Amino acid sequence: MMTKSDAAVIETKPRKSRYHSQLKLFGSGMLYLLPALVLLSVFLFYPIIKTLYFSFFDVGGGGIINGFVGWDHYSTLLHSEEFLKSMKGTFLFVLYTVPLEIILSLFLAIIASEKLKGIGFFRTIFSSTLGVSVAAGATIFLFLYHPSLGVLNNILGHLGIDSIDWLTNSKWALFSVALTTVWMHIGINFIILLGGLQNISQELYESAQIDGAGYWARLFKITIPMLSPVLFFVTIIAVIGAFQTFGQIDILTSGGPAGATNIIVYSIYQQAFSFGNFGYASAQAIVLFLIILIVTIIQFRIGEKKVHYQ
Repeated sequence: MMTKSDAAVIETKPRKSRYHSQLKLFGSGMLYLLPALVLLSVFLFYPIIKTLYFSFFDVGGGGIINGFVGWDHYSTLLHSEEFLKSMKGTFLFVLYTVPLEIILSLFLAIIASEKLKGIGFFRTIFSSTLGVSVAAGATIFLFLYHPSLGVLNNILGHLGIDSIDWLTNSKWALFSVALTTVWMHIGINFIILLGGLQNISQELYESAQIDGAGYWARLFKITIPMLSPVLFFVTIIAVIGAFQTFGQIDILTSGGPAGATNIIVYSIYQQAFSFGNFGYASAQAIVLFLIILIVTIIQFRIGEKKVHYQ
């Protein structure tokens, strides 16, 4: 006759077997992930930790630590008019770029999704900015914005409008860089949105047409709701990309005129590599990281409620 102790021993063996099986499966999974984890540790986690560490120290050229300063860098940031102006310019830049690039990309994607003869050529043209580097794109716009030889001012002259100092006027410089950024980002956003449009079932449009729905009704009742997950994703990466803009500012304005385009990423670059103040620049980088994190969380909390996954 089996006792309670014998039954407990028999019951424990399958549990131990399941535990060892799960542990072995976990170990196998971690082994496959090991190359990615090593790369992430070297190029992502370690720099973040090092930046956070530097933000509490006075760090000079070559990463030499001169002394512990605690929260002094963060306190200086909060009371710095230059930093506050940089933050204002950063948020304005995001406001200028993100809505415009998403609206234009969506408009082009809707046009390119139509089944028309030769539409493949236009799809190639609309996505062509994806193959243009930041340096090349900024250089192109550098010529377009030229005060006397630029195409834009020549067009304004033919229309009887005075020429604009696109890059040397503090009122226009940030908008000019934002316009360049919109042009650069249209390609990738267009491809993502076009892919989302092509995944929408045509049966929905056919059923809506049978029910008598017009083009605009189909657009706002079917296309936009079904595309909302893709729009949500595009919005998030567009906001993060706008906060991290650097190349076109460095080439077009170098943060000027009078700090009008000195957004936070360029300010970090200047503090670190122009002034050699790596500790202060690290504090700015941590602040930027926290801002992007908070903005992304807000987007998820608000935007995800309006996303239709089915």
